[in-house]
Amino acid sequence: MLEHIQMKTFYIIDFDSTFTQVEALDELVRISLSHHPDREEIYKKIADLTNAAMEGRLSFRESLTARVQLLHANEEHLIKLVSVLKKKVSASFSRNRAFFRKHADEILIVSGGFKEFITPVVLPFHIKKENIYANTFTYDENGNITGYDQDNPLSQEGGKVILLKKLQLEGNIFGIGDGHSDLQLKESGLIQKFYAFTENISRQSILEKADHITPSFDEFLYVNKLPQAISYPKNRILCLIVGAVPEEAILALKKDGFSIRHKETFEEKYIGDVGMLLLADGEKVSDANLLEAVKLKTIGYLGISRHKLSHDIATEMGIVIFDDHKMNPRNAKFIPKRMSDFINKGDTYLSSNFPSLQLPKVGNAHRLIHIHKNLPGIMAQINQVYANHNINISSQFLMTNAQIGYAITDVSIRYDKHVLTELKEIEHTIKFRILY
Repeated sequence: MLEHIQMKTFYIIDFDSTFTQVEALDELVRISLSHHPDREEIYKKIADLTNAAMEGRLSFRESLTARVQLLHANEEHLIKLVSVLKKKVSASFSRNRAFFRKHADEILIVSGGFKEFITPVVLPFHIKKENIYANTFTYDENGNITGYDQDNPLSQEGGKVILLKKLQLEGNIFGIGDGHSDLQLKESGLIQKFYAFTENISRQSILEKADHITPSFDEFLYVNKLPQAISYPKNRILCLIVGAVPEEAILALKKDGFSIRHKETFEEKYIGDVGMLLLADGEKVSDANLLEAVKLKTIGYLGISRHKLSHDIATEMGIVIFDDHKMNPRNAKFIPKRMSDFINKGDTYLSSNFPSLQLPKVGNAHRLIHIHKNLPGIMAQINQVYANHNINISSQFLMTNAQIGYAITDVSIRYDKHVLTELKEIEHTIKFRILY
């Protein structure tokens, strides 16, 4: 009987505007020319050259040569650049460090950027130095950048394809990136799937040809059934914003990665899918609509919500409400943050209808949220499920009010999937979800 051999999977990840939120050469020129009288004009030229190459309108080598000539940078500028880039790692990559540690042998950073700034940024993510493929600068005797190694295949048009042919990786290969050079890997037939990464920038010409559009690294891990830092990608949580909500409130939720829809009035077509709802002062939600919002987890209200929507129905459905009792202008940021903290951490601090709970962040654990009617014996049933499956509880929190119990349990990293089904099936359960 032939033994089944599982194919190895490799992950080819781009750097600029993928692993990091920015284009590194754009940032480098801002550092090197910060006092140059024509800096704004040069910044624009660099950005235009970058976009032309990423969208396939200019060959990569032509773009690279022109950009490097405009840099006027030296080794001291590179040190400053690395410091900037370490703070600009894409949020969804940053929160999934455990994945990089576990798959260090299979992850390759392949970039048309430069090792001088890529290596120090990605090494803290457990990526092996020998798995970093990028260009290198050339310098004069004073440490000024004069150009780049033109023999490096990654400095050429189609460089990633050339490199991958040389590497001859055996197994399934997934490519993750935002630009034309990443798309070329798919068109070459050398990789199984190309994922267009859009957390930082979205290029229509790339999206049209990608196998999958991934608005975050969480999404990539989720669709490939790989372990991720959060249980469900935030880009799949629909956040409906209704009315004259300040832009700063919208940007706060958008920056956190939620899928945003902003409408002047409440549109019923979204009610079955909405996971978060942010309402301007004066907006109302009918009881009928609230009862149909089966996926809704939290409501933010930029005003006093008591007579604009039913707190009783929301509570019975396990929907957490945050509103602004004092009509404080600063709450345009505060209310969205409370909503995000509930989705991200399970915090109900200063909720209008739920027991108020602030939770410590834990590592090497899963956080499970169980919302139930406040009746005797339910916590005993919850803990019996954990006991039956020999699950180690790291920490547990329970807050109640007259209507509901809000239980947070942090459990050891390994657990039987049947646990989730059993917890959902406990009588009088209102909502249950895995946070991470």
